[in-house]
Amino acid sequence: MNTAFYQLTFTPSVLAAQAQYGGRSATLATAKVKPMPLSPEAAAFIVERDSFYLATTSETGWPYIQHRGGPPEFLRVLDFHTLGFADFGGNRQLITVGNLANNDRVALFFMDYNRRERMKLLGHARVLDPDEDHALAARLALPGYRARIERLFVIDVIAFDWNCPQHITPRIISSPP
Repeated sequence: MNTAFYQLTFTPSVLAAQAQYGGRSATLATAKVKPMPLSPEAAAFIVERDSFYLATTSETGWPYIQHRGGPPEFLRVLDFHTLGFADFGGNRQLITVGNLANNDRVALFFMDYNRRERMKLLGHARVLDPDEDHALAARLALPGYRARIERLFVIDVIAFDWNCPQHITPRIISSPP
């Protein structure tokens, strides 16, 4: 059982819904949540992805979900407690960056349609200026990628969990030539 993830997500309201609708429930420890390191399997799954979804929360309390993509390994496992990626110019809305200035909690959602696997990850994110940490910027750079790094995202992993494969429609996604 993934105790840290369940402690954070199986709130009293969730447990009440599970009781009402016959969902599964988990016995939760009441101890303080300790950050959970990534397993080697989880780390490998993450770096194989060429995209993921990143959720933040605005000051108005509304969730915001953004797609992030790049070549496999654009999201780096810096260690079993930390992820990072280089942020390049986009639509210039900076909603995720703004949301993180107020609330550093994030949820990441990873999907592998071919293998019918998905993983959810909870963490705390910070946005760094690449000029303030040249070593980290070099570590997160994508060799041969023609874009200037504007920001660095570093995510401290708190918990993760795998979802069941039920209802995932397999999709064969071919790589571009």
